[in-house]
Amino acid sequence: MKTIAISILGTSKDRRGKGDKRWDKWRPNISMCQHDDLLIDRLELLFDNHAQGLANQVTEDIARVSPETEVVHHRVNFRDPWDFESVYSNLLDFARAYTFEPEYEQYLVHITTGTHVTQICLYLLTEAGYFPGRLLQTAPARNNSNLPGQYQVIDLDLSKYDQIASRFQKEHREGTSYLKGGIETKNPAFNRMIEQVEQVSIRSDAPILITGPTGAGKSQLARRIFELRKQRGQLEGGLVAVNCATLRGENAMSALFGHRKGAFTGATTQRPGLLMEADKGLLFLDEIGELGLDEQAMLLRALEHKCFMPFGADREVTSNFQLIAGTNRDLAQLSCEGKFRADLLARIDLWTYRLPSLRERIEDLEPNIEFELETFARKSGYVVSFSKEARAAYLRFGCSPEATWPANFRDLNASIVRMGTLADGGRITTAVVEEEIQRLRHKWRRRDQSPADLRQCIESLLGPGRCETMDYYDQIKLAGVIQVCQASNSMAEAGRKLFGVSRTAKKSSNDSHRVRQLLEKYGLRFEQLSKDKN
Repeated sequence: MKTIAISILGTSKDRRGKGDKRWDKWRPNISMCQHDDLLIDRLELLFDNHAQGLANQVTEDIARVSPETEVVHHRVNFRDPWDFESVYSNLLDFARAYTFEPEYEQYLVHITTGTHVTQICLYLLTEAGYFPGRLLQTAPARNNSNLPGQYQVIDLDLSKYDQIASRFQKEHREGTSYLKGGIETKNPAFNRMIEQVEQVSIRSDAPILITGPTGAGKSQLARRIFELRKQRGQLEGGLVAVNCATLRGENAMSALFGHRKGAFTGATTQRPGLLMEADKGLLFLDEIGELGLDEQAMLLRALEHKCFMPFGADREVTSNFQLIAGTNRDLAQLSCEGKFRADLLARIDLWTYRLPSLRERIEDLEPNIEFELETFARKSGYVVSFSKEARAAYLRFGCSPEATWPANFRDLNASIVRMGTLADGGRITTAVVEEEIQRLRHKWRRRDQSPADLRQCIESLLGPGRCETMDYYDQIKLAGVIQVCQASNSMAEAGRKLFGVSRTAKKSSNDSHRVRQLLEKYGLRFEQLSKDKN
């Protein structure tokens, strides 16, 4: 297989010295052909109209040091060798017109000569595959002798460079861990989602929509995305966060887009607005579904054109920001009801991630307890920990079906704060845990479903009016069974939760059969509930 080098004529480096003195200097294109272990069969030499004389001299010198190397001249006029667009276009045209034969030839793209812009363009075109080869970098000998110097062949397939590839993997792991707050989470689906969020955060500045129940961690994730992008030098500005539920009427328009002095009664000074404050940074709009339709229209324009009209102004202003939106509502349903603009939803729905509730990834309860203990210690100034028995009791309750965690991680944070505060000598005892469990039971009991909630849960599956034929007691039981099934991955798992005590008294228990019988009584199937859950 022949070796073909593609190189730019170095109008400075290849011209060094006159007469025989030129042999005392290192010249990139000539030295490239002098290495005993690098045989160049053909050199494709690129230069403009003004360098024909130098190209002829270089060709003659290569014939002296490497007579087996054929030098082919190509006229490529860059006009301005420092203009990126011009250089890239000319090199791309050359690559498209050139007949590559990778079955018979291997290609080396020499990136030592030419302007820095030219070298960057050669790199980009090689990485993109327009030049189907490897990069060649040459350099003079360290002792400045007139020897051929050094060369390095660079394969852009990074999978061949274990050290470089492992560095990328390490940075990816560090970024993923950062987005999780350093918590060693165990839920596979959650971990896969955060890994993708890390990739998107680093590679894209497009809007991100974070959905999920209240307390699932939307605000924390948005802040960590901002801090990760800031660490990687991808944002210059700051983080501006606002809960849209707090914005109403003229206040919403003014707070988001700013206003001019005198725009309305009480506007005694000019206000820049949150979008302007987020210029070159990140804007987090939590509960975006609460925005009014007028504000949604202006936000859409600001996203698409990077400009908007402050309230009371007659001239647009510009702001280049990245948007992260959060919501616990179904924006698609709101759009169908005419309460959320379909065009804005399409614009912010490019990357959508739903944060699961604590109940949905209950296997992550224990590492999150450790995280909350560390957070409490940092804020309070003293360390607290569980006794072995107390930890087991708290985990047993926290993972049980009666622990609903309706406020998700806010419930967990408040619980740890209470126990940490009551821990004498920094030790959370069984007595402290038992008191906390009773407190949580009482607290969550007050949040139990109302009759209307029960009716909606049941009649969404059994049809309207069905609750009218059932006692309230039966409604409560059926709703509980439905919720457990929806939170379980199999009938066996649901059975273990529902019959956790009675099953231990049986010699052989068939949990799946008992669940099936319960559901069949009402004409339901577990697969139906599982499908609804997803």
